[in-house]
Amino acid sequence: MSKLDELIAELCPDGVEFVTVEEICDITRGRVMSKNYLRENIGAYPVYSSQTANNGIFGYINTFDYDCESVTWTTDGANAGSVFYHINEKFSITNVCGLLRVKNNELVSTKFLFYVLQVYAKKYVNDGMGNPKLMSNVMARISVPLPPLPVQQEIVRILDNFTELTAELTAELTARRKQYEYYRDLLLTFGDEVEWKTLDEIARYAKSRIEAREVNADTYVGVDNLLPDKMGKTTSNYVPLEGRLIKYDIGDILIGNIRPYLKKIWLATDAGGTNGDVLVIRINDRKAVLPKYLYFVLSSDNFFVYNMQNAKGAKMPRGDKTAIMKYPIPVPPLEEQERIVAILDRFDALCNDLTSGIPAEIEARQKQYEYYRDKLLSFKEVTA
Repeated sequence: MSKLDELIAELCPDGVEFVTVEEICDITRGRVMSKNYLRENIGAYPVYSSQTANNGIFGYINTFDYDCESVTWTTDGANAGSVFYHINEKFSITNVCGLLRVKNNELVSTKFLFYVLQVYAKKYVNDGMGNPKLMSNVMARISVPLPPLPVQQEIVRILDNFTELTAELTAELTARRKQYEYYRDLLLTFGDEVEWKTLDEIARYAKSRIEAREVNADTYVGVDNLLPDKMGKTTSNYVPLEGRLIKYDIGDILIGNIRPYLKKIWLATDAGGTNGDVLVIRINDRKAVLPKYLYFVLSSDNFFVYNMQNAKGAKMPRGDKTAIMKYPIPVPPLEEQERIVAILDRFDALCNDLTSGIPAEIEARQKQYEYYRDKLLSFKEVTA
């Protein structure tokens, strides 16, 4: 019998009380802060907004509104209902966020409330009118389980262990990716010992066309479904129904050609069609240059910097197609290309493969965490 089972058997064998958020928390909303306001008041204190990237941080200012253990949540937009935990931190929130402060810490663990709302809050998001919302009045009425404090604390301990392991794996993945980039750049650094050619000497832009009706969500590629940093592509949310598209084939290299998508790149593993926002680079002679080798060269930071420096346009700069084709490419013997590809493939799989390596482990741990979190936070309501 686990410690948690013992605590439940001793302290709440017949179930637990359910209370509304407003019964146990003070509820406040953030204030309007524009990007201009952030630029004019830049400082060290984080401002949280409606995004979930970077833990929800919108920017940093020179003052703060809160300095308390609390839970914040996103009230509006695609991320409505996302919750964040704060402790030992001075921060502010914008008007699309709300803040919960526990009234009695001897009754409610703030960290426990955070874990509970990870499960419950999304269920109360209103998706009507195309703008998801979880406003303060709805948050106030959310009914949550309130077991005795020792039970809350034990659940927090268990879930913290899960999240700490995921954090360690994420840190390891970041370190491995930096290591991968270092070895990639090292392996692709050549001098006069190899032949150098411009990209247009070994490849060309694909010009063949395909009817839009011949592609589907799996074979249509736009900048929206290309992923950054060699991560491939996802299924497209938009597939044109008519017109002619640029045809790509297996082994072609597809590169986003409009900011901020210039770092998106994919080595095609199937055939399909794409639009003018994506460049399709096709190798002239695959017996001289391996597609995977050229893909690694063009996914390097050196090429990205070169592409950015030569991009043209004011509002939405595009890569200069002529300049891109003048990019210098080291062309070692085929055997050396094969050796480099084999080494980088192993690194790439470890860092980016969602079916193996660290990303797969992180995904498995996240699913395990969500399973146990939901199970741990499923309580029977006590009856009078």
